[in-house]
Amino acid sequence: MQLPPDRFLPLRKQYLPLLDELQNLFQEMDRAYDAVATRYGFKCNGCKNNCCLTRFYHHTLLERLYLLEGVRTLSIDARMALGEQARTVNRRLARADREGRSLRIMCPLNEDGRCRLYAYRPMICRLHGIPHELHPPGGRIARNPGCDAFFEQCRNQGRTNYIPFDRTPFYRKMAILEKALRNQMRYTDKIRLTIAEMLESFTDTQYEIH
Repeated sequence: MQLPPDRFLPLRKQYLPLLDELQNLFQEMDRAYDAVATRYGFKCNGCKNNCCLTRFYHHTLLERLYLLEGVRTLSIDARMALGEQARTVNRRLARADREGRSLRIMCPLNEDGRCRLYAYRPMICRLHGIPHELHPPGGRIARNPGCDAFFEQCRNQGRTNYIPFDRTPFYRKMAILEKALRNQMRYTDKIRLTIAEMLESFTDTQYEIH
């Protein structure tokens, strides 16, 4: 479901404190990720299986509104150009879905291998790459071996022994903030959107973002 910016921007002053808390949480994630990646000797320098080509879905209103803060830093012309790129991505993916084809297409935020709104990127973009684990309530621990680029780099360096990286505390803190925001906004709808889908609504010409 699309969430037009004009529904939330009038309430921006109310939800900004929660976005500040999200920023702190993102910084905590970045520090933890960087510490483990450094121990592995892993550096994400882009690869043929670039994660920016993957269709990740994002599920929180928090991250949607935080990305909007990033869009607000762009000029109107840049925002409109980004919106057109997002529409093109969405049209191509929709066509591929109708035809039953798998399609990997670059995220519209990626420009010459760099994210144009890197500081505002969602959680999965921050944590993707290195091996990790999750501890669901009452369930078995889920483990992920990391991306192909990690495996290739660290195998060549002889650094494949698992270094514990538990995402669970970050997910829990995110869930607490998301619940607080949804209660504040009185918003109950589920969210399942790609970055391109978010950007298309954020950069629509009918919305003037001040």
